Amino acid sequence: MKYELTKDLETGNPIVDKEHRELLQAVNNLMDACAKGQGRTAIEPALKFLIQYVDEHFRHEEQLQQRANYPELAKHRQIHEDYKRKLKEIAAQIPESGPTVADLSKVNTHVAVLISHIRVEDKKLGTFLKDK
Repeated sequence: MKYELTKDLETGNPIVDKEHRELLQAVNNLMDACAKGQGRTAIEPALKFLIQYVDEHFRHEEQLQQRANYPELAKHRQIHEDYKRKLKEIAAQIPESGPTVADLSKVNTHVAVLISHIRVEDKKLGTFLKDK
C-alpha cells in the first residue's frame, strides 16, 4: 500500500504539507524495496533518513506553533518527542545481522501512528494557523 498525502491529510500549510509528502515518499521507497525483496538492505538507510528528517520536520512544526502562539504546543511537542523516541528504539532493536520481517512490521506500524498524528493533530494545527 502506498502512502499518499490525500485531502484528509493536508493541513493547508504549504511547508508542513511539503514535508509530509517527503516523509511519505521515503516510507513508500522503503515499501517498494520490501515488495522487491530488498527490504532488509533498505531499512537501515531508510530509518536513518526518517530519524533525521522527522527531527527536522518536527522542529519546523514546533517553530510554526511557537510563532503563532499555538495553545497546544506543549502537548504537540510531547507527541513529537514520544514518536522520535519510539522510532529510535525500533531502529536500535534491529539486529546487526539485518532486520527481520517483524522489524519491518514494527516500522510500518509506527508509520501508521505518524499518519494518524497528521490526520488529527496536524490537521488541527493547520486549521489554527489558517485562522491566524
